[in-house]
Amino acid sequence: MVNFKRWLRHLFMPPWAWRRAFPQATLDAIEAAIRAGETAHGGEIRFAIENSLPGALAWRGMSGRERAIEMFSNLRVWDTERNSGVLIYLLLADRDIEIVADRGIAARVDATAWEAAAQAMEAAFREGEFERGALAGIERISGMLAAYFPPSGHNPDELANRPVIV
Repeated sequence: MVNFKRWLRHLFMPPWAWRRAFPQATLDAIEAAIRAGETAHGGEIRFAIENSLPGALAWRGMSGRERAIEMFSNLRVWDTERNSGVLIYLLLADRDIEIVADRGIAARVDATAWEAAAQAMEAAFREGEFERGALAGIERISGMLAAYFPPSGHNPDELANRPVIV
């Protein structure tokens, strides 16, 4: 069943809306936080921002979680040496944060911990504090990764640190 209100929200979301929440300085801060965090653990973090779903996907009722899993694959977050990639996916039109973790880290961290990180980010975003929320989420996820994947002598930077705009 089509949720017309949601479909219209996605259809008429201005393509530039993400820039208000994530100006260049905020994207730079997110990139720096990911780079710094990855020196403290053997995982990889990828941050993706999607303004809105393409109309056909919104019409079919694709959830933010389904799209995040699709982006996890498309961005090759799963393709890390230690299976320790984590995607932080933000769907602005739905104000939804989804965290998708690769099997290596997902097997060690309870799903409630990922949900708690997403909820903390969502709370900051509701207050208009996008940079603060993103950095807090990255710090929290970096802490989880450090607990289970401490850095080793060989710690390649396997995924881009720059947030991707989908």
